[in-house]
Amino acid sequence: MRTSSVSDADLFSSAPPPSPSHIPLAEQLRPQKLTDVIGQQHLLGAGKPLRLAFETGKPHSMILWGPPGSGKTTLARIMATEFDCEFISLSAVLSGVKDIRAAIERAQLTLQHSGRHTILFVDEVHRFNKAQQDAFLPYVEQGLITFIGATTENPSFEVNNALLSRTQVYVLTALPSQELDQLFERALQQALGNLQFSDEARQVIIEFADGDARRLLNLLEQVHTAASAALLTHIDKTTVLNALSRNTRHFDKGGDAFYDQISALHKSVRGSSPDAALYWLCRMLDGGADALYVARRLIRMANEDIGLADPRALRIALDACETYERLGSPEGELALAQATLYLACAPKSNAAYLAYNKARTLAAQDQSRRVPIHLRNAPTQVMKDLGYGKDYRYAHDYPDAYVAGEQYFPDDMPEISFYEPTNHGLEQKIQEKLAHLRALDQQSKGKI
Repeated sequence: MRTSSVSDADLFSSAPPPSPSHIPLAEQLRPQKLTDVIGQQHLLGAGKPLRLAFETGKPHSMILWGPPGSGKTTLARIMATEFDCEFISLSAVLSGVKDIRAAIERAQLTLQHSGRHTILFVDEVHRFNKAQQDAFLPYVEQGLITFIGATTENPSFEVNNALLSRTQVYVLTALPSQELDQLFERALQQALGNLQFSDEARQVIIEFADGDARRLLNLLEQVHTAASAALLTHIDKTTVLNALSRNTRHFDKGGDAFYDQISALHKSVRGSSPDAALYWLCRMLDGGADALYVARRLIRMANEDIGLADPRALRIALDACETYERLGSPEGELALAQATLYLACAPKSNAAYLAYNKARTLAAQDQSRRVPIHLRNAPTQVMKDLGYGKDYRYAHDYPDAYVAGEQYFPDDMPEISFYEPTNHGLEQKIQEKLAHLRALDQQSKGKI
C-alpha cells in the first residue's frame, strides 16, 4: 500500500521522517493487518460482513459509521494494504472540491502508470456538502476509485442518497471494557514495558477512555510522560488522577449520542422507571448537554405522556425549568432531577396527545365547515337580525352547568370523538364525568 494525502502537497517532502519517539502512541500501535484489530467482531469475525469482504479479494465502496476511536481509519488503511491499492486520504474538515479533483487526478495517473487501483478515504465525510459529495459519484460508478467514507454521524441524515446508494454502510461500535483492556495490555508489551499499573489505575484509565481506543492510548501516553518526569515506574490510581484531566464522555451535542440519550430519557420517563430516567438525565448533564434543552424536553414529556392523568406534572416541569434559569448549574440541576423523578412516577396518559393529533389532522384535511348560527358572536344589531347567537343556551343557567344535547360542532359535521381519557390518575375521574354527561345527552334525545 502506498499512502498519499493530497492536501499535504510536497511542501515538506525534503524533511526527515519523525523519529519514533515523536510518533504518537496511537499511531505506533495502529494495526497493520486484519488479525491485529481488536474489537468489531460483529463485522470482522468469521463469516461476518467485513471479513467476507476482505476474503473476496475485491474492495467495494462503503461508509464506516461509528464513534471516535472505533477503528474506521485503521480498517480503511488495512483494506488498502490487503488489496494492494494506492491509499489517498482526505479530511472533509480541511479539504474542498480542489482537493477532490487532485485526488481523482492522482488515482487516474496511478492507474495509467502502474495499473494499481486507488482507495479514496474521506474522514468525517458528513462535513462535505451535497456538491462535494456528488463530486465522487461518477468516479465511483466508473470504478476508478473505491470510496470509503468515515463518519461519526448517522449517514441516513448526513450522506446524500445518491452516494449512499453506491456504498455499503457498516456500523462500528465503541469498544467495551474487556477489549480496551486487551489494547491496554498490548500497549504495555509493545511500548510501555517499563511501567507497572495497579488494577485500580488500569480501571480508571479504561473508564476515562469511554470506549475510544485512540483515547485510551493517548491517556496512556500522558501517564507515561508524567511518570517519566517524576521518575516513577509504579502507577497507582492517584498518579493517574493527577496526570489526567477528566475528559467528558462521548456526547456530540448535535449528533446521534445526543438524540439517543434524550430518547432513552424520554422512554424511561414514559416507562415509569425513575432510576433509569435519573441515570440518563445525569449522563446527559455529565456529557455537556444544555440543561435548558433537557428542561424543555421534560415539559414535552409532561404534556405528551402524562397529560391530564396528573396536570401537576406540567407545572412541576415548568417550575424546574424556571428554577434552573434562576440558579444555573449545579444548584438548578437538582430541580431537573426532582422533576424527572416526579414525571417518571406520575400516572401516564397520552390521551390528550392523541386527541390533539387527531383533531389537528382533521382540521388540516377537512373542508372549512361553517360555525353554527347559535354559536356565532353577535356584537352588532345587524348580526343579531341575521340570527347570530339566537337560541344559544348559557351553560351556567343549567344544572351542573351543562346543557344536555347541545351541539357545538358544525351542523354538517359527522359525530366524532377525539379525546378518550384513560383510567389512570385524574383521567379516571374525567372519564366518569364525561360518561355522565354523555348519558345526559342521550336522555335529552329521548334515547334512554
